[in-house]
Amino acid sequence: MKVIIGVRFKKPGKVYFFDPGNLHIATKTKVIVETALGEELGEVVAKKKLLPNTELNTPLKKVIRIANYKDIKHYNENKKKEEEAFKICEEKIKKLKLDMHLTDVEYSFDNSKLLFYFTADGRIDFRELVKELAAIFKTRIELRQIGVRDEVRRIGGNGICGRELCCCSFLNNFEAVSIKMAKEQNMSLNPSKISGNCGRLMCCLKYEQNVYEDKLSHLPKIGAIVKTEDGEGVVDSIETLKEIVKVKLKDDNDETYYKKYNAKDLKIIDNSVSEVMDDEEKENMVELQKLEELEKQDRETENDDIF
Repeated sequence: MKVIIGVRFKKPGKVYFFDPGNLHIATKTKVIVETALGEELGEVVAKKKLLPNTELNTPLKKVIRIANYKDIKHYNENKKKEEEAFKICEEKIKKLKLDMHLTDVEYSFDNSKLLFYFTADGRIDFRELVKELAAIFKTRIELRQIGVRDEVRRIGGNGICGRELCCCSFLNNFEAVSIKMAKEQNMSLNPSKISGNCGRLMCCLKYEQNVYEDKLSHLPKIGAIVKTEDGEGVVDSIETLKEIVKVKLKDDNDETYYKKYNAKDLKIIDNSVSEVMDDEEKENMVELQKLEELEKQDRETENDDIF
């Protein structure tokens, strides 16, 4: 077991674990920690606790000290410098006619590195831009291409639910989201209804997916033939979370009627169903597949955090 605290370097952003040593540190305290980039200033967001060694992917780096007045003043000065660096970089991008969009600038705490974050549709040759920026700022320059999800997280906003975007409030990591999740949750496959502000599939599709997968593993599919207390019928729709199945049946006069049953009261006769889509659904599926492909490209071009 290891004693750890959780530190965040920007909000929203990932929470990283550090070894607090003998320091007694309250939440919301600014601390100087050792990272792969050198010393950095972050904020404690999770107080001391014990964590099993198996949950630690890498050796813990240490908290060097609680940030003092001088540290915080230096950090704030860097923030002002970043604003100026942003303007200069935008001018250079325009001058060099690069097809990229600058989203953020960040100085390392010790000013040994200046990082520029940008989005672009593909790979960008920014070697000339790096040369010009290095000549101006006299420090190591690094450009990082990020995905549109990260860009929206930095901008902020509200989702279609009316609440602040998950990525701007509590979501630390972006996980892969797929069309399969939307289908299994019986959501509309209209791209405009299941896409977020970033133009990608909504992150919240992931939240309940494990529950849906568990329940669907023992529920019949839509179109399956099942045996009910009233005879054989065809599954018309499913209330997955309630495990209620609506079945289409025929009475003695060969008239069609519908009735709902608990899934446990049904016996599946034939669950091999071929999916049939109308023209509108096919068009929507093409658009959704494009979104999935764009998300894969985002993951390929994004740079990982190296804290």
